[in-house]
Amino acid sequence: MKTAIVFPGQGSQAVGMGKDLFENFSSAREVFKKVDDILALNLSKIMFEGPSEELTKTENTQPALMAVSIALITVLEKEFGKKFEDLCTFTAGHSLGEYSALCAAKAISLEETAKLLQVRGREMAKCGEKTQGAMAAILGVEISVAEEIAREAAQGDVCQIANDNSVGQIVISGSKIAIDRAIEIAKGKGAKRAIALPVSGAFHSDLMIDAQNEMKIALAKAEIKSPIVPVVANVTANIVTDPNQIRDLLAKQITGSVKWRETMLFLASQGVEEIVEIGSGKVLAGLVGRTCPNLKSKSIQNFADLKVFLG
Repeated sequence: MKTAIVFPGQGSQAVGMGKDLFENFSSAREVFKKVDDILALNLSKIMFEGPSEELTKTENTQPALMAVSIALITVLEKEFGKKFEDLCTFTAGHSLGEYSALCAAKAISLEETAKLLQVRGREMAKCGEKTQGAMAAILGVEISVAEEIAREAAQGDVCQIANDNSVGQIVISGSKIAIDRAIEIAKGKGAKRAIALPVSGAFHSDLMIDAQNEMKIALAKAEIKSPIVPVVANVTANIVTDPNQIRDLLAKQITGSVKWRETMLFLASQGVEEIVEIGSGKVLAGLVGRTCPNLKSKSIQNFADLKVFLG
């Protein structure tokens, strides 16, 4: 059976994530220690104990979610002898999760991934403070209607599709005034709900252009190899294997749209039958059925899930 392993993005964090892995596996402890050392920050303490205000800071959330995902992959590989390339035919990740996918697929080292996410989180947070952007979820409409809503709401301001998550769940991003307009317009376009999201910036929009420029510089210096498992990129919903193209698409992803619905459709078209989400939360596993009802899905978040997965 063809399987794709996917990795979660921002919003899936929770205080306590990764703690049972730390307590049970020396290989997981090594991952968390390495990330702490690279960031010169006791990130694992924030992950395990909170406070949640610290964990939800963009610059902390991004490397923290990656660390939990990679700790789980490392435990599977080192403690149970399961090679990543034997566990899946494809891999992908939602937004920052794409970095976790590339790290799991040995395209980017753990050290390099942690450093890149530190820059990414810091620069996105800076843009958020500077630009006062906002995001909203538009529920119950097709992508074409959501694009229409964003176009009408822009009126010279930034308003664009940030995440096409699944059939009927689309997130828009842009300047606060435009997002407020979009929420009103959505009601008249048949949306079931249009709700402002509690975020610190207009992620995946043109308001993140400064962060994109900084990431281009960081990515240019990073050592990136061809992944051992094909990675499906967010901005194209297609396979990327060339290191320079990986760099280019990771930079574009900062201001571009996460085509997650299209990613699921692509994986289904390639004969994938099961999606396994590895990391904190089960948002992505939950989204699968909305777009591809025939695909099976499961999530592996902790030691108990690992035991079930390994049978």
